[in-house]
Amino acid sequence: MTIEPVGFRTVRVFDAPRERVWQEWTEPERFADWFGGAEYEVSAISFDLREGGRWNATMPAGAREIRWKGEFHEVVAPERLVFTISDQPGEDRFELIIVDLRDLGDGRTEMRFEQRGSMAAEEYVRSQRGWGSFFDRLEERLARP
Repeated sequence: MTIEPVGFRTVRVFDAPRERVWQEWTEPERFADWFGGAEYEVSAISFDLREGGRWNATMPAGAREIRWKGEFHEVVAPERLVFTISDQPGEDRFELIIVDLRDLGDGRTEMRFEQRGSMAAEEYVRSQRGWGSFFDRLEERLARP
């Protein structure tokens, strides 16, 4: 018997070319501007954008600091990015993030986003809301020239 990981999927369409959306995901300064949504800012970030490369981001959140970390598993420009993510210091509990970008041929990009792992169902509800606010911020960035 195999137990499938749980998680969620979402699809968003951005009014921007696929290459531009790819840059927002893969250039640390751009990623830092939208990751965290309008509520939180990333104060430090590093990417080693290659399969097996690691990434880290620090996000002040009130009286505490969130330290994100993970590893890139697939980097296929400009269409697919697969990486792990965790905000649990000292733990090796990672979620898998899969981002597929599809050029719709009219200057728009469809983003298929998936998070998989072992969190409880209510944690995925919160995570999906959080990513939704991040993607709202990403959409705002992509609307700028």
